[in-house]
Amino acid sequence: MRSPSVPPPAIIALFLVIAACSQSVAAREEVRVRAGYHGAIAYHPESGSIGWATDRRTDREARVEALRQCGHERCEVVAAVTRGCVALARTGKTHVVQKGATRQEAEAKALRRCGARCEIAAWTCTR
Repeated sequence: MRSPSVPPPAIIALFLVIAACSQSVAAREEVRVRAGYHGAIAYHPESGSIGWATDRRTDREARVEALRQCGHERCEVVAAVTRGCVALARTGKTHVVQKGATRQEAEAKALRRCGARCEIAAWTCTR
């Protein structure tokens, strides 16, 4: 009767690498889901141009989409959010962005901080 043979070291190493890669992919996906989706608001005060993005996979994707929608070459990202909401309130002279757990909370905070004659110009919420 033969005794069981021990696998060569190369096979064991390959198995360990495959196991580590599988755990790594699963861990990255778990972090992405746990982190939530991203949103952003871009604004150009002089022209009044606004753009926003909601539920993008990365912060970069959200910022790029908000800038694309804003449409002015000098637009800037004024707010970014993950798992929550953000609102932009403005008048002709000033603008304020505020975050909140809900759209209503973000809008109320932005209006309160912006002052009289402000209006909500944009908002976005993410999952």
